[in-house]
Amino acid sequence: MAPSMRDVQLTEVAGDGAGEEVRLLDSYDEEEEKLGDNLRRIQVRVTGMTCAACSNSVEGALMSINGVVKATVALLQNKADVIFDPSLVKDDEITNAIEDAGFEAELLSEPTASRTNPHGTVVGQFIIGGMTCAACVNSVEGILKQLPGVRKAVVALATSLGEVEYDPSIISKDDIASAIEDAGFEASFVQSSEQDKIVLGVVGISGEMDAQLLEGILSKLHGVKHFLFDRVSNELEVVFDPEVLGPRSLVDGVEGGSSGKFKLLVKNPYTRMASRDLEESSKMFRLFTASLSLSVPVILMRVVCPQIPLLYALLIWQCGPFQMGDWLKWALVTVVQFGIGKRFYVAAGRALRNGSTNMDVLVALGTTASYVYSVCALLYGAISGFWSPTYFETSAMLITFVLLGKYLETLAKGKTSGAIKKLVELAPATAILLVKDKGGKVVGEREIDALLIQAGDILKVLPGTKVPMDGVVVWGSSHVNESMVTGESAPVLKEINSVVIGGTINLHGSLHIQATKVGSNTVLSQIISLVETAQMSKAPIQKFADYIASIFVPVVVTMSLLTFFGWYVAGVLGGYPEEWLPENGNYFVFSLMFAISVVVIACPCALGLATPTAVMVATGVGANNGVLIKGGDALEMAQKIRYVIFDKTGTLTQGKAKVTTAKVFTEMDRGEFLTLVASAEASSEHPLAKAIMEYARHFHFFDEPSDNGGFQSYSEQAKFSGWLQDVSDFSVLPGKGVQCSIDGKWVLIGNRKLLTENGIAIPSNVENFVVELEESAKTGILVARDNVVIGALGIADPLKREAAVVVEGLIKMGVQPIMVTGDNWRTARAVAKEVGIHDVRAEVLPAGKAEVIRSFQKGGSVVAMVGDGINDSPALAAADVGMAIGAGTDIAIEAAEYVLMRSNLEDVITAIDLSRKTFARIRWNYIFAMAYNVIAIPVAAGVFFPLLRLELPPWVAGACMAMSSVSVVCSSLYLKRYKKPRLTTILLEITIE
Repeated sequence: MAPSMRDVQLTEVAGDGAGEEVRLLDSYDEEEEKLGDNLRRIQVRVTGMTCAACSNSVEGALMSINGVVKATVALLQNKADVIFDPSLVKDDEITNAIEDAGFEAELLSEPTASRTNPHGTVVGQFIIGGMTCAACVNSVEGILKQLPGVRKAVVALATSLGEVEYDPSIISKDDIASAIEDAGFEASFVQSSEQDKIVLGVVGISGEMDAQLLEGILSKLHGVKHFLFDRVSNELEVVFDPEVLGPRSLVDGVEGGSSGKFKLLVKNPYTRMASRDLEESSKMFRLFTASLSLSVPVILMRVVCPQIPLLYALLIWQCGPFQMGDWLKWALVTVVQFGIGKRFYVAAGRALRNGSTNMDVLVALGTTASYVYSVCALLYGAISGFWSPTYFETSAMLITFVLLGKYLETLAKGKTSGAIKKLVELAPATAILLVKDKGGKVVGEREIDALLIQAGDILKVLPGTKVPMDGVVVWGSSHVNESMVTGESAPVLKEINSVVIGGTINLHGSLHIQATKVGSNTVLSQIISLVETAQMSKAPIQKFADYIASIFVPVVVTMSLLTFFGWYVAGVLGGYPEEWLPENGNYFVFSLMFAISVVVIACPCALGLATPTAVMVATGVGANNGVLIKGGDALEMAQKIRYVIFDKTGTLTQGKAKVTTAKVFTEMDRGEFLTLVASAEASSEHPLAKAIMEYARHFHFFDEPSDNGGFQSYSEQAKFSGWLQDVSDFSVLPGKGVQCSIDGKWVLIGNRKLLTENGIAIPSNVENFVVELEESAKTGILVARDNVVIGALGIADPLKREAAVVVEGLIKMGVQPIMVTGDNWRTARAVAKEVGIHDVRAEVLPAGKAEVIRSFQKGGSVVAMVGDGINDSPALAAADVGMAIGAGTDIAIEAAEYVLMRSNLEDVITAIDLSRKTFARIRWNYIFAMAYNVIAIPVAAGVFFPLLRLELPPWVAGACMAMSSVSVVCSSLYLKRYKKPRLTTILLEITIE
């Protein structure tokens, strides 16, 4: 099944920049904080938070409680993690403090992982048809949130999607769809976060007997919980127990049970959504062309035919009580009004029943007024002989233009969601499965649907084909193009034990890959989830537009009534001459046309599209440029960034520590010294230990370290190579180093703090050597044996090539860069000087980075944090805008609002620049959305008619209303032309290609 919108994570990608931060200051990371025996930990669900300021408020309220030791608030997960002393504070006091801060609090029964939904809820997606404006969105959201069992509901106008978090034990997806339909809209279920559900297309069903055979096979399959077969669409939905039955086993069981009669095809939810988009677009085009073909003759009869004597004579031929032209107009417009325009009446009626108003109400009101008046004018003329003008063409053309606008919107919406379609197209449709016998020997090959791959499968990937799923190479060697996922253009060598990503292209040799992550756990699926989640989100600026739209319809109706009564009363009282009236017209008709024009032109449909369409395009453009944006709120905050705080290791630097210097201060042989150090570090899994092991190995065997091998493989090989010494009493001292016993002698390897705490004096020549290393941006590691310093190692982490240019570019953009690191001051200052950062905070522990961020936020400035490691997560969450570098870690990515997939600092500038241009476009969108209304409403109301005889016929007002929506969507689509700033021009000025 497709990934859940809530199950969002990214898997670590092999390559530069991936991995956790290596703090060079104290040489070793501190262990994760552990709870004391007298402390308790709970998690609280917090509802109502919209930004980092909200999470800070909740955090502050919790920390002010006596007895609370630590409180961390996760804005994205709407959760607070609280560690407290139960003897001093109770659970309800914690929830009360959150509620007193202005938010809703719900105690979770136990800490839950961020990738699971509390209380067994699932997240379902529904396609919602018929929404035309922000008022429709508000109506649907309001009704969904009132349903029992629904915890959260978000509806996106631009994508026509609704995301509902609900408890399936209380309410079903069918109940939710029915509620949406009762609100006046169309609804169909797309997918849910349940991983034990699959939708299949069935080929081979030709009658009732076949359907019964299918049901019989499914009933006998062990592990099938329940199923539903739609005999109209031939779609089969199956819920199964994944511990008993896999999706491929399910398909094989059905196809085998039918002796090959049935063929099952997995339905990709995104493909189904795309087909529905195409179907909606085709439907709107058919309605528009039908309405146009019937409306054009009505216009021709009014404008062109009077100029052609023969045709005009036919039209004025008396046929019963009416002329032939009147009969034709009435017949044609009736079909348009109640046949093609039926959808407006149905939607308007349902909306009114639910106490809401939307664009359909205005369209139904305007067209009905002109149609009913025209019919009444004909009947009154037949009875009294006094013939008033009719306005059948007004209602016909109004419906036509509204349908034109809707058709163009569907086309534009399809373009705005193009990023997701492109991502989906990266995944291959099929895969070659290697079939093994019970002994594990390959006995054949089988082509299967890529959506049926199961974890543990061995897949064959031929040259020139796409890797079908995330996995590990178990045989073969080749270069793989990963640019479509990571953005890196250079092919990456893949050998045994190398990690590969689904959707990337195998260039040369054949590979055998063991699938490790399938379904929603793959990198590609999670990228799709991030983009889709962002397109579903609402920027804070949209809340104002939603509020305006929610009250707009009643305001418009009121304005229309005031316009009608104003003109009518003025006419009756002699306020304007009768020559202003149309031929055979009266004050009522004259006033009614102005009122109808106001109703039509004032419709706020474009207002609701202004923000979401721009956000959709921006997230798609960002994804194409390697920048994943989690939502409109992130975009809005990023354009206000004043400070960017960089972590050092793995962010400004490459995160690949290498030993550059090894110096012995005693008579010990250099090789013996390196063997001693390597023996001690062989038991450690720290990245610096890997660097030391690689250096020592190269010294002894002249082996070049391989980037493809992990540290564990190096250490394991080293342990059995025979050149290392035996180690006992080994232990890691977080933030200091390691200690152990070798040949009965006590060995310490670490920083100054480790040695001084053990009473070991550091000679001046050693101190001078270490200071020299630190001033050259290297980290000094001291080695002592039996309380005597015997040597030191210099470890360097090269800067990323683009770091200095990016820092200077940010300064030119008006953004101040700051570096916060756990390394020592000398190393930190040396690195900062090299990249051009003037504000440095060194020797800062992971938890302290969040405090540094808060110090800058106190002045009201928007602060961004750029980091990559687990210990950056608190800072990423505390920042107004968190930017996770590269694949990074799952925890860091959960905490960030932006994910920079390429591990390239240039994307920090791209993220800020794209955000600024997006909100500049949103402002233009609001101008386009409101300009038609602000300028045309006075004209439609007849304000300029007394002086200029300027009026806006209702059908022209309908054209303007349709064009307002089209203008907004086209304005948003202009963002697709975005080009990120070029690195070569950043030094001069921030420009685009």
